[in-house]
Amino acid sequence: MSLGGGQNTEGTNAGGIFVQFNQDCTSLVAGSSSGYHLFSLTPDDGIEEIYASRSGQDTCLVDRLFSSSLVAIVTVSAPRKLIVCHYKKGTEICNYSYSNTILAVKLNRSRLIVCLEESLHIHNIRDMKILHTIRDTPPNPRGLCALSPCVDHCYVAYPGSSAVGEVQIFDAVHLNAKCVISAHDSPLAALAWSMCGRRLATASERGTVIRVFAVPERTRLYEFRRGVKRCVSIACLAFSACGAFLAATSNTETVHVFRLQDGAGGAGDEAGAGEGEEAAGAGGGAGAAEGGGWMGWLASAVSAGAGYLPAQVADVLAQGRAFAAARLPATGHRAVAAITNVGRAARLLVATSAGVLYVYALDAAEGGECALLRQHAFVEAAGPHAPAPAPHEESERAGELGAALEGSPPRGGYDLRDPRHFPPMPARDPRDL
Repeated sequence: MSLGGGQNTEGTNAGGIFVQFNQDCTSLVAGSSSGYHLFSLTPDDGIEEIYASRSGQDTCLVDRLFSSSLVAIVTVSAPRKLIVCHYKKGTEICNYSYSNTILAVKLNRSRLIVCLEESLHIHNIRDMKILHTIRDTPPNPRGLCALSPCVDHCYVAYPGSSAVGEVQIFDAVHLNAKCVISAHDSPLAALAWSMCGRRLATASERGTVIRVFAVPERTRLYEFRRGVKRCVSIACLAFSACGAFLAATSNTETVHVFRLQDGAGGAGDEAGAGEGEEAAGAGGGAGAAEGGGWMGWLASAVSAGAGYLPAQVADVLAQGRAFAAARLPATGHRAVAAITNVGRAARLLVATSAGVLYVYALDAAEGGECALLRQHAFVEAAGPHAPAPAPHEESERAGELGAALEGSPPRGGYDLRDPRHFPPMPARDPRDL
């Protein structure tokens, strides 16, 4: 998920800058009025600028392919044009123009996806040839879509309806529709893939419930309740690389972290997870964050007696609460999150459209309140303008793309599949109650 300013994109924040983390959360990219910027995270919870284009072009979208030199950008002055660059060489590899404003750009090692309001364009990232166009999609003015980082499960998720929270899943390698998920009653607000490409997190415009589905099985694996006091606008959902945690930002000051665990409760690497399996890292159940309180007790009671409560009541009370939470020092700016490791310590990173990165400590075992360790103002005032790179000829495109691609780095929720969380109850005669 990302955020930006200058157009009505998925992460728009009027007057702010565009910010997002790359696919494996090893770097931060930003688009500002002076161009685009790339940052890396340092072992001491710091941040280091590794590149600044200084082109003088107000950049409203930018994405970097993992840790490679390949960068895709869209500028405010040419919102229908996608520019693909080799940033280390300072060269433009190619550019494409589309029929309407580009609202989102997504990359993995196999595909590049361009999202317009009513269509999606799928490119082969090796030569940038367009492979397929999904036309006449439901109106999607925020450019909401998500591309799996995993080439083996190279799925694109996008809204299948503008009225309800239906998700269309498209296979970007085999170029066919995979499945449809009825995720929410309200229209979608956020989508995020796990690193293995087998789990999809969703949130609706209502903003109270976050769900995680297995793909392509369409099985609902987890449900989390962000809150019950007020409806909010979810800005970002982000899985940790190991798949054990899911972070959510909104228009409030609180960033929530949910913990996911399979019934087996074992640790492992999500990248090697098979069907229906994924590492849970630190482990723990849905009530871990508050299992000792009355809500934890009530949730357990609801699970045991779910058959005797109205379905809507049982669903609400059985949803998992946040395992950990962080409070932002300032509000009013859209935020994106990432969960990663610095050294051997888990960190929650939150970048805002104000150009500030907050680094929080995340206790992977106990959860709770995340302590703010450091904050960095990472985008300075626009510097001297550098001349825009000249476009290269078509014959040089494949070589530039090949060079740019080098260096690509090779208390949780209730598990709805675990009968221990929802034990079977014998049928009883209502007259006995």
